[in-house]
Amino acid sequence: MQVSVEQTSELSRKMTVNISEEVIQEKVDARLKSLKSEIKIDGFRPGKTPQSLINKRYGTKVRGEIAGDVIQSSYYEALKQENLTPVDMPHIHPIEQKEGLAYTAEFEIYPTISLDNLSTIEAKRPVSTIEPADFDEMIEKLRSHKTEWISVERASQDKDRLTINFSGICEGENFTDGKVEDFNVEIGSKQMLPGFEDQLLALEVGNNKSFEVTFPESYSAKPELANKPATFEVDITKIEEPQLPEIDEEFIQAYGIESGEIEAFHVDVKANMENELKKALAAGLKHSVLEALYENIAFTMPKTLIDREVETIIKPYLENAKKQNQALDLPRDIFETEAKRRVGLGLILSEIIQVNKIIVDNNKLRDTIKELALSYDSPDEVLQWYYQDEARLNEVKQAVLEEQTVEWLTDQMIITDEPQSFSDSMTSYHQQQQQRG
Repeated sequence: MQVSVEQTSELSRKMTVNISEEVIQEKVDARLKSLKSEIKIDGFRPGKTPQSLINKRYGTKVRGEIAGDVIQSSYYEALKQENLTPVDMPHIHPIEQKEGLAYTAEFEIYPTISLDNLSTIEAKRPVSTIEPADFDEMIEKLRSHKTEWISVERASQDKDRLTINFSGICEGENFTDGKVEDFNVEIGSKQMLPGFEDQLLALEVGNNKSFEVTFPESYSAKPELANKPATFEVDITKIEEPQLPEIDEEFIQAYGIESGEIEAFHVDVKANMENELKKALAAGLKHSVLEALYENIAFTMPKTLIDREVETIIKPYLENAKKQNQALDLPRDIFETEAKRRVGLGLILSEIIQVNKIIVDNNKLRDTIKELALSYDSPDEVLQWYYQDEARLNEVKQAVLEEQTVEWLTDQMIITDEPQSFSDSMTSYHQQQQQRG
């Protein structure tokens, strides 16, 4: 077997493989001989068919089968011989010739990633504590979750909940499928597009209003609307004001404290806040470390992997549009930045894990699964559920391996503490969760 490799770009390779006629014919002859005991031709007893007749009748077909087998086996042998690792399946192009077999295989290889500058890369470690004001604010949030809404006959104001019917038009097309009816909006909650809720102030039941707002550049619910102006027409059908509950025994019991005692309630709230803050700070450090890696380790990424990741990101949007019987033509370029980030970080982390031989700590794996199981009624059954399915277990393994890799990186990089408020820590955490979701 003769192999030559041409570098067509930094990561693209064109490998030409030549197999001699002697090798091909030897395999063809062996396959044809094996057929003698397998096939039955009229006029001949099993195993007595002349080899020349078998060769004549099945020679072309067998040679084609052999060619396919040889291309597959020789391709992997050639890769091993040339020490090449493709990122995906190759594009195979047979070369016509009278004798032997030849073909070209075109593919991209993984890039070389240098980790020499790890010790010079800087990342921030968020540091935060729970202050009395944070605790008080959390209590008010819990009260707001039990808000009762009272109908009022006055003009709308901040914090009110409005029931509206509305429709939206962008570039001449109605993107709300007609009119959305009986939709609840809390003014000041920022659940709608920026500027939308401001337009609902000082209105009364029965009022109709038309106004224009612009979709954010990062709008992901319907990417085709991003950064475009839209005109909304809104009808006000109800206005309600919030009424917060008293923190009494019934309120406390609704949050799982059977005794209904205020002290036990406060202890439980503080414990939950501390647990959430711990998660938020860990996530913040991880985000900072990964962003620092991505910004400071430069290399060329395989276009094949970027294209594949773009398809992965687009897929949920297409599936959702299909369920709604809608056609969706999304420009790929708006997803490329995120696709490159995912691919880049994946390759960097993979290199770090491989070079430094980081493996999953089984104790951490089990502790992680136990923590996941605690939120269910039967934790032991959930634990078994994970360990009984390799696919489910591998998902957790990958998460644990990534956490271990981040821990390893914090010992290699320059980590600087960055004080921040409890509120900012939680806001960043929730934003990161939304982006991942």
